[in-house]
Amino acid sequence: MQQVRRQPRIGVLAVQGDVREHLRSLAAAGADAIAVRRPAEVAEIDALVLPGGESTTIDKLLRIFELRDPIRERIAAGMPAYGSCAGMVLLADSILDGTHDQQTLGGMRITVRRNAFGRQVDSFECDLPMPAVGEEPVHAVFIRAPWVEEVGDAVEVLARVPEGHGLASGHPVAVRQGNLLATSFHPEVTGDERVHAYFVEMVQAALATGSAA
Repeated sequence: MQQVRRQPRIGVLAVQGDVREHLRSLAAAGADAIAVRRPAEVAEIDALVLPGGESTTIDKLLRIFELRDPIRERIAAGMPAYGSCAGMVLLADSILDGTHDQQTLGGMRITVRRNAFGRQVDSFECDLPMPAVGEEPVHAVFIRAPWVEEVGDAVEVLARVPEGHGLASGHPVAVRQGNLLATSFHPEVTGDERVHAYFVEMVQAALATGSAA
């Protein structure tokens, strides 16, 4: 008899950023989506989304609300996590152009350049090939976004900026390492839930194999 997958409980870090949009997209993709604001809630989830926002502000709030250590410990133990935009910065092991006191949660063997695409007025959109989520390109929205400068051996590049976009061309903007996923862009604002559905499938697979702490 085929085993029925249970609905995963996926939290969205709710200290700053586009929380509501991620909750909506996760619910549409079949998850039990909840906002995470307190350390006790970190223990109640199967996975976590780190939303876009301002990475230095989120970093400071993580420490103020005593969320940083519980989240770091769960990610290190195998909990799936997805970071979009500022969330990618938070998952990176190394940052370029960060502030002098900026810390990350870490876990992904990537080096990211913070605000690589420039100021908010330099933000742009493009159709991004991302075969992992389907044949049709993803309409990617970049808002003061980072990009990936270096990837480790364990990191799979899922999408790169197409040619014709200046210095950004060719840079990885969607990456995966085991149970961790990160994108430079904001799929939660376009109404296309395929990236969230991909993450939900990652979480379900991790739960089925026991690799999610």
